Amino acid sequence: NGNCEDAFNFYKSIFGGEFSYFSRFGEVPDSYEYKATDAYNNRIMHVALPIGNSVLMGSDCHEDQAESFVMGNNFSVSITVESKADVDRLFKGLSVGGVITMPINSTFWGDYFGMLTDKFGVNWMISFPEQQQQ
Repeated sequence: NGNCEDAFNFYKSIFGGEFSYFSRFGEVPDSYEYKATDAYNNRIMHVALPIGNSVLMGSDCHEDQAESFVMGNNFSVSITVESKADVDRLFKGLSVGGVITMPINSTFWGDYFGMLTDKFGVNWMISFPEQQQQ
C-alpha cells in the first residue's frame, strides 16, 4: 500500500533490533523477469525484522496486485522449510483448489520460493534458503 517502510520503521522503534534484509522493487536485477515501473521503484519489495526467535516480514503491494488490494488480504503465512522437496510437497498440496501467485523458483535473493493463495483464501509464502546444505 506504499507505507511498508514507515510501518517497519515504527515496528523497529517498538521491538528494537535491525533489519536483517531490506530491498526495494527498483533493486531487482536486470536479469530477473520482473522490472518495476518508476512509480514503484522506491517501494519495499522485502523487509525482515528479527524479533526474538521470529521474523516479522513485509512488502509493499506489488503494482500488479495494487488494484485488488483490500485491507485484510495483505497478510501471508510465511514458512521456511528444511529442503526443496518440502517446498515442492507443501506447495503442491496447498495449491489444490487455490491460485498460484508466484510459481516456485530459485530467486535472486537466494531462496527456493513460491507464493499461493489456498482454497480458503489464505496467502502462503513457502521458502527454503538454498545456501543451506540440502
